Amino acid sequence: MILLEDILRDRGSRYAAAVGEVKSRADIDAFLADLRKRRKFDRATHHSWAVVLADGGALKNDDGEAGAGAVILKMLEREALSDHIVVVTRWYGGVHLGGDRFAHIVTSTRAALQAVRDES
Repeated sequence: MILLEDILRDRGSRYAAAVGEVKSRADIDAFLADLRKRRKFDRATHHSWAVVLADGGALKNDDGEAGAGAVILKMLEREALSDHIVVVTRWYGGVHLGGDRFAHIVTSTRAALQAVRDES
């Protein structure tokens, strides 16, 4: 798991991203459980994620952040990256961000994808 903490802050909200290799739904569940074992991440408001499984198609979850999973998934598909999950974590700061939250999801996902490229 590559974990990128404190990617950005806006009006009290904080964003982080995690990325790692997964091959199945069980791997996805294990990845998310491992992320939530970290106390800081367990207390986060949202863990939006997406993955394109080579054997199982595309999966995504907004975790209450409407549209976030679709944004992450679209970026994974453009990158043609399969069998890697990207999780964008948000700690809600008390102020609604409106459309700016999508820009923050894109920024966080970009950072995760760059980390994968850098590791290769």
